[in-house]
Amino acid sequence: QVHLVESGGGLVQAGGSLRLSCVASRRIFSDNVMGWYRQAPGKQRELVATIRVGGTNYADSVKGRFTIFRPTDNSVALQMNGLKPEDTAVYYCYVTQYNDYWGKGIQVTVSS
Repeated sequence: QVHLVESGGGLVQAGGSLRLSCVASRRIFSDNVMGWYRQAPGKQRELVATIRVGGTNYADSVKGRFTIFRPTDNSVALQMNGLKPEDTAVYYCYVTQYNDYWGKGIQVTVSS
């Protein structure tokens, strides 16, 4: 079992930055996927970015603005720059290690 706790969300003006962090209750091996998804009101949950050994993957809508990285062997972070109102959503941390695990989600609101 893996428990995930997200932090770092909040309210920011368009063009601003936020850093999301997700800490897992145990070490996540680098060959497993860690990532971030988001869900805006009335929309389906969508992939934002993932990371595993060998590389990263980003949604087209965030390429060049967001960076995913792993500060420690039990955490993943998402640096979000150049935020836009359309980035407003609940962001969920995701890990796959034998099973899929999700955090409870954290709100990010970008005002215009």
